[in-house]
Amino acid sequence: MMLLAGMTASAQHAVGGLTLQPQVGMTISTATKFDDAKMKVGLVAGAELEYQATDMLGIAAGLNYAMQGTAIEDEDDNMNLDYLNIPIRAKVYVAPGFSFNAGVQLGILTRAKFGDIDLKDYSKSVDFSIPLGASYEISNVVIDARYNLGLTKIADKDKAIKNGFDDVSDSKNSVIMLTVGYRFDL
Repeated sequence: MMLLAGMTASAQHAVGGLTLQPQVGMTISTATKFDDAKMKVGLVAGAELEYQATDMLGIAAGLNYAMQGTAIEDEDDNMNLDYLNIPIRAKVYVAPGFSFNAGVQLGILTRAKFGDIDLKDYSKSVDFSIPLGASYEISNVVIDARYNLGLTKIADKDKAIKNGFDDVSDSKNSVIMLTVGYRFDL
């Protein structure tokens, strides 16, 4: 217990301080309201800045590239939706190095494909979501788990239905994101 307490104590950052955290990990995503959707695994990489407002509150803003989408049952190809995500989260530290966090996230669509079919013309170019999660820091290594609850429909409904993609016309992103990063004091 004393060893663990000593290691978590080193995870504290100065009030008023700014940190940078490069991170990499995986996404586990699917599309809601899509009958044949299965979970799809992808990669995520990016960085996050955090301002330590008080001992218990941090404000983090990030930029990451995330491979999202869904696998489709009985199909050889996945629906691949890649986003440049900009999350802004409040992090509430409930114990040394351990925080719960929530916020808002803007996603900018960079790629939308199903096999060789380009879906970008039928997809919304912006995705809003609510990231909810927890993170744990030990010796500046941060393990973060979050769920991004999609608020925006993936497809432009009229264009999707007109072109035979009515299965996804009401679908939203549902993404679990697991990352590991390293925090540097700036």
